[in-house]
Amino acid sequence: MVPRQRPLELWRMGATPVPVAQIGRLAQSFESAGWDGLAVGEAHGLLPDPYAVLAAAAAATTTLQLGTSVAVPLREPLLTAGAMATVHALSGGRTRFVVGRGDGAMKVLQRKPMGLEPFERYLSQLQAHLRRAEVEDGGVVTSMSRLDDIDPSLALPKPPVDVAATGPRMIEVASRWADGIDFAVGADLERLGRCVELAHAACEAAGRPPASIGLGCYVQVAVAADDEPGPREAVRGLIVTHSRFSRFEGKVLADATADDGRLRNAVEVMEDVLRSTRGGVTPTAGGAPGELDFYPREAIDDAFLDRFGIIGSPEYCTERLWQIGELGIERIYVGTRGVGVDLEEANTLRIGREVIPRLRQRLAQ
Repeated sequence: MVPRQRPLELWRMGATPVPVAQIGRLAQSFESAGWDGLAVGEAHGLLPDPYAVLAAAAAATTTLQLGTSVAVPLREPLLTAGAMATVHALSGGRTRFVVGRGDGAMKVLQRKPMGLEPFERYLSQLQAHLRRAEVEDGGVVTSMSRLDDIDPSLALPKPPVDVAATGPRMIEVASRWADGIDFAVGADLERLGRCVELAHAACEAAGRPPASIGLGCYVQVAVAADDEPGPREAVRGLIVTHSRFSRFEGKVLADATADDGRLRNAVEVMEDVLRSTRGGVTPTAGGAPGELDFYPREAIDDAFLDRFGIIGSPEYCTERLWQIGELGIERIYVGTRGVGVDLEEANTLRIGREVIPRLRQRLAQ
């Protein structure tokens, strides 16, 4: 086991805060609550543009790190790199971006996720553009090398780019090109431990020291008593989304076969929601504007909800997060709410108030 090289970071991750017009105020509240970072997703037609959101959040904060989780390969690598470089400069270098092959965002566009080989090419070109190198593709050469000459304020060290990975082949791709690997396998320590081992082995095979690449993970967390349904429902949809990646493109991962039935159901239920032009927009009965029944409740059962995520008292959540950090994980993207629920960010702020200080104290011991 390679020890964690840097302090453990906790990033608020989940549906883009609502209303997005108030992102500055909301980002300030996350910063004040003790979060290390704010990550927003990219799903055109479902969510606001992530780079515009991050630029506004950067202007309103001073220490909060900012990034995508997850950006998808829909824009040309040069366009994505340009957007990342701009937000990086606007934030004074406070960014870290995560990219993936795309799932929900691709389904909205009636497309399949990008294949592994095209994604590896995309990732290598994205990284080259961020380094201001020339990129040759099909006999055509492109470059962002003039960007810093025209506007010297953009001449900063390259922002880190991570890859969201679930299976071994994606981990191998990330080990060759990414600055970090973020695992989307839930909170199970055994599965996370295997992912860490795979990443270290893949780095060695790629000729990179395992300590040179940062490791992160996605975990859905709700601070809730047994009789508190609100926080549990806040993360239900995120658990549906992230558990589906263990059955990506119809193939269940070897270490998730025991849950194949649940995973298949989650995939099938969300397929209809994501591919329909009006899927998931049924207003919640008695809810405020923006409160929606986006995720069908039958997608997963409560037993799986508790096992895949971390749901319980502040003390319980703190202990589970600490155990994950002990695996060598450096960043935990904490899913706090899905689309259409907990618009007040009550779970996000509660984690900041009741879990993050406890975890900081535990890590300092």
